[in-house]
Amino acid sequence: MASLNGTSHNPIDDELDFSEIEAKYSVDFDDGFDSVIVVDGVPVIDRSKLDKLLAKIAKEFSRRGAVIKSDDIFVPWDDNAGKTKGFVFIDLGNPDAAAFAASAMNGHPFDAKHTFRINRFTDIERYANIDETYVEPTVEEYRPKEHLRAWLADSQGRDQYVTYRGDDVEIHWHGKPSQCEVAYAKKNWTELYASWSPLGTYFATLFRQGVRLWGGPSWEPQHRFAHPLVKLMDFSPCENYLVTWSHDPISVPANLPQGPEFFSPEDEGNNIAVWDIKSGQLLRTFPTTTYENEDPAMKKQMQWPALKWSSDDKFVARVTPGQQISVYELPTMGLHDKKSLKIEGVVDFEWCPHGDKDKEDTEKVTKVEKGVKKKENMLAYWTPEVANQPARVTLISFPSRTVLRQKNLFNVTEAGDPSMLQCKLHWQNQGDFLCVKVDRHTKTKKSIFCNLEIFRVREKDYPVEVVELKDTVTDFSWEPKGERFAIVSSNDPNLGNPGPGITIKTDIGFYQLDRAKNDFKLLRTLASRTSNTIRWSPRGRHVVLATVGSSTKSELEFWDLDFSTEERREGQNVKEEWGSGIQQLGSADHYGVTDVEWDPSGRYLATSASAWRHTLENGYAIWDFRGQELEKHILDRFKQFIWRPRPRSILTKEQQRLIRKNLREYSRAFDEEDAAEESNVSAELIAHRKRLLDEWNAWRARCKRDIAEEKRSRGQKLNGEHQEEAKEEIEEWIDEVIEQIEEEVVE
Repeated sequence: MASLNGTSHNPIDDELDFSEIEAKYSVDFDDGFDSVIVVDGVPVIDRSKLDKLLAKIAKEFSRRGAVIKSDDIFVPWDDNAGKTKGFVFIDLGNPDAAAFAASAMNGHPFDAKHTFRINRFTDIERYANIDETYVEPTVEEYRPKEHLRAWLADSQGRDQYVTYRGDDVEIHWHGKPSQCEVAYAKKNWTELYASWSPLGTYFATLFRQGVRLWGGPSWEPQHRFAHPLVKLMDFSPCENYLVTWSHDPISVPANLPQGPEFFSPEDEGNNIAVWDIKSGQLLRTFPTTTYENEDPAMKKQMQWPALKWSSDDKFVARVTPGQQISVYELPTMGLHDKKSLKIEGVVDFEWCPHGDKDKEDTEKVTKVEKGVKKKENMLAYWTPEVANQPARVTLISFPSRTVLRQKNLFNVTEAGDPSMLQCKLHWQNQGDFLCVKVDRHTKTKKSIFCNLEIFRVREKDYPVEVVELKDTVTDFSWEPKGERFAIVSSNDPNLGNPGPGITIKTDIGFYQLDRAKNDFKLLRTLASRTSNTIRWSPRGRHVVLATVGSSTKSELEFWDLDFSTEERREGQNVKEEWGSGIQQLGSADHYGVTDVEWDPSGRYLATSASAWRHTLENGYAIWDFRGQELEKHILDRFKQFIWRPRPRSILTKEQQRLIRKNLREYSRAFDEEDAAEESNVSAELIAHRKRLLDEWNAWRARCKRDIAEEKRSRGQKLNGEHQEEAKEEIEEWIDEVIEQIEEEVVE
């Protein structure tokens, strides 16, 4: 049958019922507003900046995992003023996406002056019709959390350290021999290596999926940071932030979870990630830094850490070699002042650390009015020779970017590889001094020598002292909280090309600031050594000179730089010569040593031979500050040993002074504890011996009873034997030589 429009019509279709199919595949049009959110805190602008604003909002939402486009944003307009009203509506497409965006972006800082406040559109009606009847809330059961620094309250004042061997990770208590024990052990706790945070609060382990932080007495997981195939990590000084790096660029598959704790499509291709430790959120990602005019075919070692933190965690900076230093503010991770420090030829930089006095002053300033000016951060950078401009070291304050001091450097060694530093910046840990180690060449450019340019940062106009050296300096180290430093220098012809079995001869030099002449003066030189590593005690004064990484030498020398001060404390009138207080306390040897580290108290030193470097006699040893070996463990597949750091003392200077004043009373109490411990050990030994004797007597009596029963069963008499046994008396004489003296008479 033909239809009216000329097409054929099958009458069977009229008899079929399509209602079930239509109901199954019907499309529901959502007329509600569950997918719409209201974003307040948006900048008020005119129409000329509208496209830029929409693009920026879409970018911020997409970075947090809520992917939107500019077309999804509706902007209310004030026609009279010709500007926006300060809020926008965004359609996320479905209620789940709207709920996620509201949770992820509420409170997000859009810029320095604007912060997003987000509500769902349907909340307006819900809040308008809210039931005002008071309902008493249910009280949740209080569950106290473990204190992350509970180990500091140890009654015995012990420190902790971690060992990594094979697949086993163990955390140990360290103290007196009777106090040493394993605090916690776990198998497969890490896949690469382990690390403590700078203040010892967190214990970090690395896995293929990312980084995990642990803490508390039970070592429960605290945070997780999802960075696949992570290889390196670095904490900020105040433990607020974490930096991770992977050789493999970030990729975001379609099924990856979205949110502020995960990577977004905009992070793809980058290698470095910055995380907020407390919230676990991702702050920003960066690509790996490359040198200017670098050949992609040449593999070069990456400098780590790639991001360097100011001591107060307010700024983090990265260098683009040859071009600029970019400083970012925390916690927004926005570029400070929206511009980098353009420095032609810049190679490297370092932030000035904050000393104890700086931290105390900062705490005082925070307690007073806001009008008080806070001390600014300081950083130092150096640039090589460019055209006719000499190499230069510059000190600047930040955030004001004021240049404080510049020092030109002449005849600096040239190198074809820009990553090979000809200058090295060494800050003293209190920020009092900055040493610039400069490798210089002679006019003929046939030989290299070294100069130390030392800035006295705490003094007016930042005076610079120069220490000229004829040899190459291979290691430099400041004394913590002191005015001394030590260097390892050498003129050995094999220094540049060390071969297997070749021992490099070195000289060790100690220098100190002479306040009378305002110059650094040589205290003492230790010649013809093989030491290549300097390790100062965290308290200063004591230093260890070690031969690390050698297949033929593994010597340890323990030195005291204030040995004669003990005589002055006892009231003796000692005329001290310059450098006379330096005294060697002891020497030792640890075959194949690869790492040397002091404990936080400065009383013990740990040396280890890691399987990451070689496989001969791996393990670790612990020594006291005089070089006496306390314990040594030879362990196959041993990899890592790390002391747990301690935070700065919360005692005031007055409290510390009183403790030093009453130190003898505390010492007396400690001596009593030691004596009590020794007596307890003696009592335990006596009790053990008595228990063995009682067991012997009991066994002997049991044997007698068994023999007596056996004789009775045979019909033998026991009375006569008992009488003879009662009369039997045994005497035993023992000769013991107490002392033997041999005298020789000379006529």
